[in-house]
Order: sequence, then C-alpha cells, then structure tokens
Amino acid sequence: MQVSRTEQKRRIKEIEQLVAELVKLPPQALDRATGLEEFKLILRDTAKLEGSARQRQIKYLTKLVQNEPLEPLYELVGRHRGKSLSERKQLHALEFYRDALVNEALEKRQECRENNTEWAENWTSDTLVELKAEMPEIEVLTLSRLSYLFAQTRNPRHSREIFRYLRSIQEMRQRNSLQAR
Repeated sequence: MQVSRTEQKRRIKEIEQLVAELVKLPPQALDRATGLEEFKLILRDTAKLEGSARQRQIKYLTKLVQNEPLEPLYELVGRHRGKSLSERKQLHALEFYRDALVNEALEKRQECRENNTEWAENWTSDTLVELKAEMPEIEVLTLSRLSYLFAQTRNPRHSREIFRYLRSIQEMRQRNSLQAR
C-alpha cells in the first residue's frame, strides 16, 4: 500500500508531537525509562532551550527517532502525560486504512467499468491483505462488502461503518490485551 506525501507529512508531525511531549517529561521520568539511553542527554538539553532553538532541536530528534520503535515512547508519555497522544495515533491509523480501502474500491470499480467486467462484493484487495496481517481478527468479507457498497453508492454511511468496524476490532484487541496482563 502506497503512502501519500500528505500522509507521510502527517506521520512525521505525529512523531514530532511525541518528541515534544518527551521533552516536557520531568528528568526523573526519563531516568527510569529504558531504551532511551542515547536520547536522554539530548532530551534534557532540549528541555532547557526556548523558542526556535527548541523547535529545531525537536525536529532533529524527530529525524533520529522516526526509525526507532515508537511504542515504548508512546507508553512512556502515556504514563506521565496521559494516553491521548497514542489514542490519536491509533485513530489516524484506522482512518488511513479506511481511506486506503475506499480509494482502492473506487479504483477497482473504475477499472471494471472500463474493462466491462463484473465486480462483486467479495473482491480481492491489497489493503485488506495488509489489514488482515495487522489485525487478524477482521472479517475480510465484511470490509470488502462495505467498501464495495461505498464505491457503488458513494454513501458516506458505508465509509463510517468501515471505520466503526475497525474501531470495534481495535477496542476488542485492547480489552483482550488488558485482560491478559
């Protein structure tokens, strides 16, 4: 699945917000954090800066962090500053999958019209294959049907239903992971 430049910029902005929250953390929280050894000193120095110097340093840290696993960083910020940042990231990911699925369905519909071929509700989708790998609990037929209906009718209700379905799967996964602890 190809990520648009706008989506890439939005993801970088999310990481930048994460780094800004990390900079705001108290030094004691950073001391207890594991896996940040090379960033702790830079984070402390950045916290002392003000104005545009701080912004430049945050952007520099964003470039350093973007190739690292971000989940531990989101957990660290969540413990000290609240879960809103990671929740917003999860919602953006679901919106991205929904939009990718809907756009792929619209392209498939156009392709079938141009080739005068039939298009059915159980069409194959690269986005669904990737989404199934990410969330094995999803029912591929449900999502392919909803995206098919959206492409046929352009009714936003179907797009919202895709998002609700993905959100419910995500919430179920979160509940199961909390119960497993």
